Amino acid sequence: MIQITLPDNSQREYPGPVSVADVARSIGPGLAKMTVAGKVDGKLVDASDIIDHDAKLQIITPKDDEGLEIIRHSTAHLVGHAVKQLYPTAKMVIGPVIDEGFYYDISYERPFTPEDMAAIEERMKALIAQDYDVVKKVTPRAEVIEVFKSRGEDYKLRLVEDMPDETAMGLYYHQEYVDMCRGPHVPNTRFLKVFKLTKLAGAYWRGDAKNEQLQRIYGTAWADKKQLEQYIQRIEEAEKRDHRKLGKELDLFHIDEVAPGVVFWHPKGWAMWQQVEQYMRKVYRDTDYQEVKGPQILDKSLWEKTGHWQNYRDNMFTTESEKREYALKPMNCPGHVLIFKSDLRSYRDLPIRYGEFGQCHRNEPSGALHGIMRVRGFTQDDGHVFCTEDHILDECVAYTAKLQKVYADFGFTDILYKVATRPDNRVGSDELWDKAEFACMEALRRSGVEFIVSPGDGAFYGPKIEYTLRDAIGRHWQCGTMQVDFNTAERLGAEYVTESSGRAHPVMLHRAIVGSLERFIGMLIEHHAGAMPAWLAPVQVSVLNISEGQSDYAASVAKTLQDQGLRVQLDLHNEKITYKIRKHSLQKLPYILVVGDKEKEAGAVAVRARGNVDLGAMSLEAFSQKIAEDIQHKR
Repeated sequence: MIQITLPDNSQREYPGPVSVADVARSIGPGLAKMTVAGKVDGKLVDASDIIDHDAKLQIITPKDDEGLEIIRHSTAHLVGHAVKQLYPTAKMVIGPVIDEGFYYDISYERPFTPEDMAAIEERMKALIAQDYDVVKKVTPRAEVIEVFKSRGEDYKLRLVEDMPDETAMGLYYHQEYVDMCRGPHVPNTRFLKVFKLTKLAGAYWRGDAKNEQLQRIYGTAWADKKQLEQYIQRIEEAEKRDHRKLGKELDLFHIDEVAPGVVFWHPKGWAMWQQVEQYMRKVYRDTDYQEVKGPQILDKSLWEKTGHWQNYRDNMFTTESEKREYALKPMNCPGHVLIFKSDLRSYRDLPIRYGEFGQCHRNEPSGALHGIMRVRGFTQDDGHVFCTEDHILDECVAYTAKLQKVYADFGFTDILYKVATRPDNRVGSDELWDKAEFACMEALRRSGVEFIVSPGDGAFYGPKIEYTLRDAIGRHWQCGTMQVDFNTAERLGAEYVTESSGRAHPVMLHRAIVGSLERFIGMLIEHHAGAMPAWLAPVQVSVLNISEGQSDYAASVAKTLQDQGLRVQLDLHNEKITYKIRKHSLQKLPYILVVGDKEKEAGAVAVRARGNVDLGAMSLEAFSQKIAEDIQHKR
């Protein structure tokens, strides 16, 4: 007998081995129809997979996150089925799931067009209408090779070569089309009805620009039409908020081919940058961080000691001088260790907190660059705390509280917390990793927040807490981090004098709140749709005159506000006032002040708030007080 334990702890017995689908059918026809896959003893399996031992089983349906991911992965395979029917000479590469969707990389003799994408989508719908079963066959390696050789699927053969230890592989058959995958996949195409292909893009084999170029078809799939409609609305809203589009419209920055992945900041964009930096500089002061500045270029030997050269070399820019090899720093940590160890430190000095607006460079692939969100040159609000084990929890708890306040001031109140634990490729003993992982989790417990654990996603030198922000349209942005590191200070020989006059290596806490300032400003632009709160706005007030007769008064109003520290734009152009108001409104300014003869005589201003809200006339003093309160309260 096989005993199956369900999530509600109820148990069912079967006379012999039974499939996930069989169990679902025995529970009821409704569940059987909704069964996408199963989770046996915590492992996802196909609905057709056989359970031959006593086990815990969860039936996976489209309502489960895992079920939705399986639907998306299977829809990617359906793309392959449609493409091979329409374009038989195309060679299929890979089709993974991504956040809220999937893509398939394909090699074809000509670029696909929007018309091709529409044709592929129509063929997919026709295939779904056939309501065919997706058949899984676990196939010996040699037979897998023959299958793909006979079909001319060169890239699939290369993928098989990448898995020399696999003696058998899962092949999934969509009628005459076959694809290789670990699975699981849906048992039938009826689960794939709610999908949409979204865009075409270029890609490279193995993500390396030195390799041949491929074509990438992106798509999305959902459990029901309402979810798809909501997704499409989010995408449309995201396009309106695209920081690259708004950056151009609002004259904030640009990217130029002479410096790919590096930002040219315009005056308005740099004004916003300065507000973020000066705000974070105050955070440094308020939390007892000492601001430091390290060099941009450091000798290769330092990066070898830290382990970055072995683990991160491909992402580093290097140079040579007088037969010495150097690297532009991709992060600030080693420099801060050298500052710490430049003098003899005592346990009484700890914790020592360093902060730096450190400019870093990382050799990101050109295909991964994305406006100011993903760049090669960036500045971090980077900080490191050198402390003892006894300090870790207090430091992490205090950091989380400060981080929550900072994010709220910038307009983010929804934070997700995650602890990323030890990866396979790491330095340091398991004992130290145990301590570091416990510290991360216990700090969040003491902070009173719920968190998830992400196994294997820690840095090679230590686990980390990741703080992810949810923006105004529901997107997630991984932003702040706190990393507990028992290894780097020791590898670089940093020590302090203990209470017993001995020597010990400090624990090193790596922390960043906004992370890359470039990326964070891009997030702010998209979160606020370019309509920045008054304290952050590049221009806080525009002063417009109606006619020539108020030019001097308008200029004096602007000067008064500038003397109060406000960022003011004065527009005395000889244009219709309705045109000027519209022009400045499109710049998403917090306030527009209009002055005519009536305002001039009364020593007042007519105030228009963002969104074309007419606040009427008020004294300049009253307006100054109003905007000062906006700025003080981060409204």
